[in-house]
Amino acid sequence: MFKKITDILKARGKIHIIKADMPRHIAITMEKELKTMPNINLEDVYNKRTNLIKNLVNVQIESNIPIMTIFLLSSSAKNSENFSFLMDDLSKFFNELIANKKIHKNQIKVSVLGKWYDLPERVVNQVRGIIESTKDYDKFFLNFCVNYDGHEEIVDACRLIARQIKSEKIDPESINNQLIKENLYSSYFISPDLIIENNKKFSGLLLWDSKNSMIFFTDKQWPDFTKIDFFRAIEAFQNKNQRKN
Repeated sequence: MFKKITDILKARGKIHIIKADMPRHIAITMEKELKTMPNINLEDVYNKRTNLIKNLVNVQIESNIPIMTIFLLSSSAKNSENFSFLMDDLSKFFNELIANKKIHKNQIKVSVLGKWYDLPERVVNQVRGIIESTKDYDKFFLNFCVNYDGHEEIVDACRLIARQIKSEKIDPESINNQLIKENLYSSYFISPDLIIENNKKFSGLLLWDSKNSMIFFTDKQWPDFTKIDFFRAIEAFQNKNQRKN
């Protein structure tokens, strides 16, 4: 699929991707509240997102991108008038992910970052299910940020470090960048090379890790995000790297 799509786009003079120079970690936002979109059918929109994520997982496999992180649900979603629907959709999404044969065939380890354990039981049970069923995989890594806030991730890391100091397990003088990284939700993963923002401003996705990331703004709301936009972001990343070299 990767070769087919990129060949078509190259032929049209629109895009050129170097498969050997793919980012090692790509993060994408798909979480913004849809209040500004009139007359939308939420079920259709979120089904479209699910299908897009499945396609992006195929791209991850075929183009050998080790890590992909997708921001699905902000912690502010609890204030949404559509909260119950969002929970039903998440439960359905993770249940489908558990049954996805490509996840298991390609040994994709799924992690969920954020305070997902504070969500309704129907979501928590499915999240636990996908984490448990993929815990031994290590070929690819697929992360979902759920009930997540970039500031809160850093605050929680500081809380963990404070507890370690209080219990005299570490000395305050030992606090450094690496120690904070080790206590983040994303402690096991390298920083993203590329963050694709379907927002008009930075969402704070993987805030601590974003210092050296390239941030690509699509100027679209996430329901309009496509695989073509995904490849355009990668092309921009590769062009930037070529200019550096």
